[in-house]
Amino acid sequence: MYQNKIKLMPQDILEKEFKIDTRGYRLKEVDQFLDDIIGDYEQFLNIINNLEKEKADLLAEIVNLKQELRNSKLNMEVAGRASSSGEIQNIDIIRRLSQLEKAVYDLRNDGN
Repeated sequence: MYQNKIKLMPQDILEKEFKIDTRGYRLKEVDQFLDDIIGDYEQFLNIINNLEKEKADLLAEIVNLKQELRNSKLNMEVAGRASSSGEIQNIDIIRRLSQLEKAVYDLRNDGN
């Protein structure tokens, strides 16, 4: 992802050659400094790659959690509908039983 935005890779730094002037820098100091830069650069690339992987893992986890949330909401709606219809069915059954009890009770009272 970031490779397109990064201008130099560690190998580019390692292979860089400078022109030498009569008043040039000390080559050992420049080499040591470039070695330090290369080491840091490699660390930065490793950190970026690890963070990219972690980001991808977290995004996948977010997708899974969102799906679980949707499923839970759907299950709650289904359970709510089922309990509502179950309550209605229970009320209907109780009402019918009550009517049957009245009818049976009335038949007993009429028979006496």
